[in-house]
Amino acid sequence: MPVNRHFRRMLTCRRRLPHKFPEGKWIFATWHLHGSLPQAKYPPAGKMSAGEAFVWIDRHLNTTRRGPMYLKQDRTVKIVADSLFRGAELGHYDLGPWVIMSNHIHVLLLPKIAPPKLFRALGRTGNPFWQGESYDCWVRDGEFKRIANYIENNPVKAGLVARPEDYRWSSANTAANLDAGRSARATVA
Repeated sequence: MPVNRHFRRMLTCRRRLPHKFPEGKWIFATWHLHGSLPQAKYPPAGKMSAGEAFVWIDRHLNTTRRGPMYLKQDRTVKIVADSLFRGAELGHYDLGPWVIMSNHIHVLLLPKIAPPKLFRALGRTGNPFWQGESYDCWVRDGEFKRIANYIENNPVKAGLVARPEDYRWSSANTAANLDAGRSARATVA
């Protein structure tokens, strides 16, 4: 089976983490820029779980210095951050911890509308800016804090800052929230 088909299967309803979202549950979503993960860089085919594939991809996205890095541009990243806040203001979701890296985004959302409609509203349906495939799963009981820490520590893990609050485009940085005219912190479960 070609690597691309194997990867897509892991990230669709047949993956280990089902593409079904129980009502009232947070969703951990990650998406990346179109072209930031070349087909040759997809996880190797085999017995890799969806979670292992996610870690593999995230490690690549955090360390690569090639491919599109549009989210390094202040104007672009501000538009993306503002759209995250706008969705919460419109009542589409509660916004939890989030981080916008140079080529990908991690976010925790509590949907108030159907998740497929939510992801379309976020522009997550294969337009040329974002990669068509994304990683999203509902947060099981007891996992919120671990995932929130993972999100806010992503810039530290990538070697960009020493402390999560030092990274400008993250819910860990109160200035990012205040600059956008929002509350000092994202919603906490």
